[in-house]
Amino acid sequence: MLERTAERLRETHGVRVDVIAQDLTTPTAAAEVRAETDRRGIRVDILVNNAGFASAGRFHEIPADRLHQEVALDVSALVDLTAAYLPDLTIRSQGRIINVASTVAYQPTPFLAVYGAAKAFVLSFSQALREECRGLGVKVTVVCPGPVDTGFLDVVGTREARVGRARPISFVVERALRAAERNRPVITPGLENALVPVAARLLPRWLVVRATGRGLRGTTRSPSPASIATADVLQSL
Repeated sequence: MLERTAERLRETHGVRVDVIAQDLTTPTAAAEVRAETDRRGIRVDILVNNAGFASAGRFHEIPADRLHQEVALDVSALVDLTAAYLPDLTIRSQGRIINVASTVAYQPTPFLAVYGAAKAFVLSFSQALREECRGLGVKVTVVCPGPVDTGFLDVVGTREARVGRARPISFVVERALRAAERNRPVITPGLENALVPVAARLLPRWLVVRATGRGLRGTTRSPSPASIATADVLQSL
């Protein structure tokens, strides 16, 4: 799939596209990706941390190894890849980091408990990192989309995990890149999605959690898949 996409981009836009296939759930993944980009002479000016997946259902009914892989991909890989490339960006005093979170980052998410917590981490980490990079020439933007037309729900294992209208990939990508160019700290593409953080701030926390849980309760009717895709799984962007 990655090679087909790369070839289409080469033919359509006449650009160089390199593919590095890597299972990002392994502890040494980021170091291996960095070593490979160095070997190919690729200088990374924009780092987009997007790979991830979710596990739907009651926490105690989801296999522990799947939960471990979810944290490894959604949290650890993002931190490790940022650590692998950020030092060079600061030395050159230029570059961008785009981290993909989700609208679920704004509230606890019953029946997607680990995924919601992981995206809350991404949001918090990105905002803190942006402040640390102030004056260093590196811009950090975090993208918090709602549902997007990718293979994300196929990996989750149930369509009940989608709340709201799914946006086309191009819609989210265009707005994410525009936000990064304008050095915006956070972007939540789509008007209805932009209302999520507002509601999370204004409504009582218990009410937000209760409403979210009721909206996602249907995910318990579909068993979580026993295996996951690796680094080529698109979550939102």
